[in-house]
Amino acid sequence: MPDFPDKQHYQYVAKAIAYIRSHANQQPSLQEVAEVVGVSEYHLQRIFKQWAGVSPKRFLQFLTKERALQALRESGDILQASLEAGLSGPGRLHDLMISCEAMTPGEVKSLGENLVISYGFAESPFGRVFLGWTDRGICHLSFIDGQLYDDEPRHEVRIVDELQKRWSKACLQKNTEGVRQLAARIFQSGKAGEKVHLLIQGTNFQLKVWEALLATEPGQLLSYSQLADMAGSPKAQRAVGSALAKNNIGWLIPCHRVIRETGEFGNYRWGVSRKAAIQGWEVVTGRGGERPKYIIH
Repeated sequence: MPDFPDKQHYQYVAKAIAYIRSHANQQPSLQEVAEVVGVSEYHLQRIFKQWAGVSPKRFLQFLTKERALQALRESGDILQASLEAGLSGPGRLHDLMISCEAMTPGEVKSLGENLVISYGFAESPFGRVFLGWTDRGICHLSFIDGQLYDDEPRHEVRIVDELQKRWSKACLQKNTEGVRQLAARIFQSGKAGEKVHLLIQGTNFQLKVWEALLATEPGQLLSYSQLADMAGSPKAQRAVGSALAKNNIGWLIPCHRVIRETGEFGNYRWGVSRKAAIQGWEVVTGRGGERPKYIIH
């Protein structure tokens, strides 16, 4: 089992972040936040330190609107350099190197016929995750809300059914030990140069958006218009939003790095509080869904 913090810790962290964000104008004290979360001040401080490596106050400094706007300005310079250099250039070395392989039109049309998809639930620094993968790569990663820690969680059948609907002709096989090992590779610092493969399906435009996201750095923020520029369609901000909503591989394809031009967080498929937690965690730790070594269309 990966050595993540206690599985309840993220729930406390997320609740604290949600409360502070909704009461930012009142600047709530640590005592007030701890009371809302339902733990002591000391316990909340300790949980945050264990989870992020910094205090709640320090962590939340990275989630302010001012910091977001500054990050967007800085990102503009970085993205311009990326555009001039071309997104296909090699990224800097990370603990993980991601390679992506797009499904062929025939494979998408066949809805996974003769494809075996392993699946399972595991812990992560951001709560429970549901993973699906084949011998060619990870095809699904979603964050799961609620108490899903039993051997046969109440929502498991529904979640698995949703994956089956997307790949209606594929054979799904539960792999409890395999998913734990895979989660450890994804969310813990691995060996330099270790590869994680993704198997993705989408339109040509969606693939371009996801490829552009993979070219960003942990802790970097960008706007919908900046991402549209990177995808080669400067006026397609709305389509970019749709592509983000269609992303079925959270964290590794880092749609959590996209915010509104105003510095607001914007929507996130797996909850705005989780989006804030991931953004702050990336800044503090310098780790995140990594840049690709290559991508095949």
